[in-house]
Amino acid sequence: MARRRHGTRLPVAVLAALAVIGAPAAGGAAAGTAAAGRGPEAPTIRYTEYGIPHIIASDWAGLGTGYGYAAAKDNICTLADTYLTVDARRSRYLGPDGRASPGQFQNTTTNLNSDLYFQRLKDDRVVERLVAQPAPDGPEPEVREAIRGYVEGYNRYLAETGAAGLSDPACRGAAWVRPITELDVYRHAHAEIIMGSTDALLDGQVDAAPPGARATAGPAPSPARTAAKIRDAMAVSRQQSMGSNALAVGSQGVSGGTGMLLANPHFPWQGKNRMWQSQLTIPGEVNVSGASLLGLPAVNIGHNENVAWSHTVATVAPFGLFDVQVDPLNPTRYLVDGAWEQMTSQRVEVDVRQADGTLAKAGRTLWSTRYGPVTTSLQGVPLPWVVSAHAVRDVNRDNLRALNTWFGLNRATDVHDVVATLETTQGVPFFNTVAADRAGNALYADIQAVPNITDAHAASCLTETGKLLFHQAPRLPNVPPISILDGKRGACDWPDDPDAAAPGLLDPRAQPRLIRPDFAGNANDSPWLANPDQPLAYPRVMGDTSAPRSLRTQELVLTARNRIDGTDGLPGRGFTPGTMGQLLFADHSRAADLALDATVTACRNVPLGLVLVDGSLVDVREACPILAGWKSHAYTTDSRGSWLFAHYWARLLDGQGVEQLPWRVPFDPKDPVHTPNSLDSGSSAVRDALARAVLALRKAGIALDAPLSSVQTVTRGGERIPVHGTIGELGVLNVITPGQVGGKADVVFGSSFVQQVRFTADGPPEAYSVLTYSQSADPTSPHHADQTRLFSAGRWVTGRFTEEQIAAAPQLTTTVLD
Repeated sequence: MARRRHGTRLPVAVLAALAVIGAPAAGGAAAGTAAAGRGPEAPTIRYTEYGIPHIIASDWAGLGTGYGYAAAKDNICTLADTYLTVDARRSRYLGPDGRASPGQFQNTTTNLNSDLYFQRLKDDRVVERLVAQPAPDGPEPEVREAIRGYVEGYNRYLAETGAAGLSDPACRGAAWVRPITELDVYRHAHAEIIMGSTDALLDGQVDAAPPGARATAGPAPSPARTAAKIRDAMAVSRQQSMGSNALAVGSQGVSGGTGMLLANPHFPWQGKNRMWQSQLTIPGEVNVSGASLLGLPAVNIGHNENVAWSHTVATVAPFGLFDVQVDPLNPTRYLVDGAWEQMTSQRVEVDVRQADGTLAKAGRTLWSTRYGPVTTSLQGVPLPWVVSAHAVRDVNRDNLRALNTWFGLNRATDVHDVVATLETTQGVPFFNTVAADRAGNALYADIQAVPNITDAHAASCLTETGKLLFHQAPRLPNVPPISILDGKRGACDWPDDPDAAAPGLLDPRAQPRLIRPDFAGNANDSPWLANPDQPLAYPRVMGDTSAPRSLRTQELVLTARNRIDGTDGLPGRGFTPGTMGQLLFADHSRAADLALDATVTACRNVPLGLVLVDGSLVDVREACPILAGWKSHAYTTDSRGSWLFAHYWARLLDGQGVEQLPWRVPFDPKDPVHTPNSLDSGSSAVRDALARAVLALRKAGIALDAPLSSVQTVTRGGERIPVHGTIGELGVLNVITPGQVGGKADVVFGSSFVQQVRFTADGPPEAYSVLTYSQSADPTSPHHADQTRLFSAGRWVTGRFTEEQIAAAPQLTTTVLD
């Protein structure tokens, strides 16, 4: 059992020993660099302000033990629910009709469909096979040790409390809260790695069934219609899914330092994709601080002594489809290279809880081709199995290498080491990487697991529908180039590249990267303009080039350029932690810069102030002075008029890319940061969108000049906490997306673990962070809302990285696991 010393300081002797362990060697680069030597005999967790654990151990297993114990203490119900999902037992305990969240989003499928999907992975022993492989294809030795320790720590906490003694009412006493195994953790990691394709394809795979034995070849949907539906559905999905901003600043852009990073991932505020903050230290091995997806015992986004990094969601589709022609008399046969092949079938069954509490079996027969499982929908768009069927190949199905990637990043020494880690592991599943180092380098790299679809391969093998999706005309914001290849030709499968880390992957050397002394960044657009002074080129499978950028990308670039040049109205030139934080939490809207004045003009020019829309005559005159008075163009909690503009802008976009709005100056690839611009105030689309927004707010009983604090909140223990920021389509960096939780208005995702790190020539890294939804999902925890209130006020947590900084925490408490 653990010996727990909550509410007390570490003994003076222990503090002194830890201070020596954490001190730099003479002439070393940074204070806080762990010198070679042993850590404490037992894993030790030091809690500083806001419940942030600093875990120190003598080996990887001990580090994992501390992480597992602390993570379970804060979020055991969320973790237990995740293990229930990947073990395919939701229907057994919660019934088949409840909702499950197997991918990026919340409640996207039924418990039954989720169970069938994960049971198929279990039956195929996918994760077991990956774990059994030696490194580098399987987990590195330190990964295995850390996960072994994590299981021990999680189970130790559960043994201490028992399910009945848990403080969180979400799972207190639940039969599905159980001890876990290492396989549970690997299955969870694998589920996170494949989540870039799960939401789009899960239901289509488990619902796929062949037509009757004598299927008739009816008219196939037109390629243009199918492509448009998929494109629209993917655009909506991307707008509502995870995203991020990240900005790396090099020596030419930092004031009082050598390098600086802003990490601003946009993740769900509820459920399994919560991030959780920690510091992990093994003296002489690793010393890293930041946050990870809950339950993965490494830092996914953070910093060590010499380098800081973050990830943003990339414009790469981590899957591809193959169109296979089927035999109309036997539609489970398909044609490849002139010969018929038989699909494989497998019966998948799971236990299902009945209304009377008894258990029964439910199952389906699922089908696969040589390319992968058959699906009959993509992002909810039907893909009929009639003349042809569609098979899925997921680039991450055989990927556990991501664990090696993150463990490597935790120990990187500079941005060149980051690139080497990304290239050798190719484990990043669907993310860009942005990093800054002590030497003053700023890095952007989109080096990840990518389907090996070169431009030549695409030209040879895309179907007609695939061409329209892959090249996207018209372009929709941030929609990845989805491939549908000709499955009738075996040569159209993804070829193996000898320089890639695994079969079917694109050569990592063909993937874009950029190292500069000024800045590099990404806001979920393609790699083209990581820095506009040096546009990047790459295979089309990775995204577009010479195409309009999102308003959020424009805002990121302009923020970086103006601060480095000293033209943003703030004192001095170059970034400091103060100016970086101030600019992010200014919540400035690029859309308002471009369109507010024209919108006010359009409002004032409406004859009699009356607009007929959707059968209603709307008086918009009240809106004109409210919008005109919103001079800050900011989504701060005290802003008035911002909520009205957000509703208007969403209706004006109506699913389009921003470049398709009625601009007087169209997009110019020679000036992608400033075009398009000059909204046409005489456009009926502008007038009608404003009228629809006014009508919607009045029907909802919301005043047109309501302060943002009254309408955009998150609920914690019955307390409504105002939240600043807004949707990314408005060109605000601090993305916040309102939605519903439990049938009530609430923030559902957006800025999550926000961190900025500045390096100097010597001395420890200077870090500031805020975990927007706080460390614990348990409503009884003191750390359920403390950082949320901090975020609401636009404030930051000062990082404690060195042993001296940790020891100086005013409310330091410890848990020693011996």
